This record gives sequence, C-alpha cells and structure tokens, in this order.
Amino acid sequence: MKQLTIIVPDGQSNLSTIACIVGAYEVITRANDYWKETGRKELFTVALAGLSDKAEVYGGLFTVKSQVHISAIAKTDLIIIPSLDRSHLKATQENQLLIDWIKKQYKDGAEVASMCTGAFLLASSGLLDGKKCSTHWSAADTFRNQYPRVQLQADQLITDENGIYTNGGAYSFLNLVIYLVEKYYDRPTAIYCSKIFQIEMDRNSQSAFTIFTGQKLHGDDMVQQAQSYIESKLHEKISVEDLSARFSVGRRNFDRRFIKATGNTPIEYAQRVKIESAKKALETSRKTVNEVMYEVGYSDVKAFREVFRKITGLSPLEYRAKYNKDAVV
Repeated sequence: MKQLTIIVPDGQSNLSTIACIVGAYEVITRANDYWKETGRKELFTVALAGLSDKAEVYGGLFTVKSQVHISAIAKTDLIIIPSLDRSHLKATQENQLLIDWIKKQYKDGAEVASMCTGAFLLASSGLLDGKKCSTHWSAADTFRNQYPRVQLQADQLITDENGIYTNGGAYSFLNLVIYLVEKYYDRPTAIYCSKIFQIEMDRNSQSAFTIFTGQKLHGDDMVQQAQSYIESKLHEKISVEDLSARFSVGRRNFDRRFIKATGNTPIEYAQRVKIESAKKALETSRKTVNEVMYEVGYSDVKAFREVFRKITGLSPLEYRAKYNKDAVV
C-alpha cells in the first residue's frame, strides 16, 4: 500500500488550507472505498502530518490536528501541500524543517503536489527551479518576483513535471485531486469521484477566472510609465515603435526590459489590458460583442475573438453567457 502525506503547515494556515486538507482527504478516501467495493485493495494510507500537534485557523475558530509528526514518516509516496495564507515569505520561513523533509522525500522517490499558494512552500525548497508551476492568479506577480527561476504558468490549472504537480487557485485544488486519482488509481475511479463530488473533469485552464491587473512590483520606472500609458490608451492601437520612441529607448531594449519586468511583451500586455476591459463590459452590460470590440480598440471581429479566446479560453459569447445572465436573457 502507498503512503499519502497531507501537510498541515505550522502557522500561516487559513480557511483555504482547511478546505484543501479536507477535500483531498475526502476524495482520496472515497477513491479507496471505490476500489474496495470493486474487489481491489485500498491504494493509499493517508496521514495528516506537520511540525506541531495542531494548527489553529481563523482566530482559533477551527483547528486542524496533525496525526503524526513529519519526523515519524521515514518514507512516503505522495505529498500534498495545501494552500497557505497571504504571508507567503513568513510561511516558508516558519516551515523550514518541513521544507527540508519534502526535499529529502522527493530525492528518495516521493512525488509532490502543491495546491494554490502552497506553491510558495514548494518553490522555497528549490524543487521547482527550472520547472513549470501554477498558483492562484492573484499571487502570480508576487510569486514571479520571489522565485524568478521557476517557470510560472499563471493561466494553467495544473502542471505535471518530473513527479511534481501544481495547480491554480482556490477550490480548483479539487481538479488537481481528481487528476491525481486518475494518475494513481485509474480513469474509471476518477470519473466515479468526479460524479460523487460533482467536480468537473479535464479542466486545464484558470484563464476565465483571472482578473488581469498587470505586474507592477518590478521597480522599473520606465516600464511602469509605459504600462500606465498603455492602460490610458485603451481605445487606441498602440505601436511598439512609437511607444519605445516615446521613452527614448531602442525597440529591442524596450522589449527586453518590458518582458523582464512584466512577463509579457508590450503587445501581449496591451492585449491583456484590452481584453480585461472587454470582459468587464461583457459581465456588466448588454452591449453587443461588436460594440465591446470597438470600445477596446479592435475593428476586426476575427482578430478580437482569437485574442479573447487565447487569453480567457472562451469566446466572447461564451464568456458573456457564463458571467452575465441578464444579457443572455
């Protein structure tokens, strides 16, 4: 039988931490039960492990009790790191023993999965250096600055690389759990669990949920001015040549600095700003897709739809149907 260890972080836990722990425990337990009902043995023994006996959450309103100290687990097959609260740096500093244990277990053959902002704890171990990773879209800018060696894929819901799994934000951790069930058990068990817990299978993007605010924590004044200028010219087509000339910087150097600071090319940044404005219009108004398209500086319907789908994973009509019931009616 395999060993699954669900981490109980020492301090820095919040309600999302509890949700991740409970959700993972319940789905894996049900997958075990399904295997027993179909004549097979349980696949996983599940243990909640941490550095202290319990973690208090929300001013002591909830308490998560560790079943075992991590030092008592000599070997495990799969580690799940739940979401952390927003004090990411403090959380990693206070869990160094846990981080060292995770590194040793991975070296000894364990696989590791992080949920939401649990990616910060995983990244602090160095195991994500050079690898792809996802986390909650709202923490993406902070994560990029803190862990520049990690290839953050903020739009992806799940990443899977060399025995390390990560997922996007909030309750999308359930999609990761179903993904792990299929990986470790089989497809029928994953389908069964998805139906029992009503979790949509095979989701691969969190783009439709992202609110683009622009990476502004980089400290490059010229790029920040360029970002502000792009955002103020929402309804216009912006030439990168004109933009670089406006700030007296060569085109190649301008592109290089912009990409380094924001993670996007100037064109991609302008597209994301425009599409974010279009999303809000589709969510809150009865404007047609064409009206919204013209308002954000597009005149070609096909081009607008392609960029919109590329960024959100949905067509403009699909997006409006998803988020604006009044407009659909």
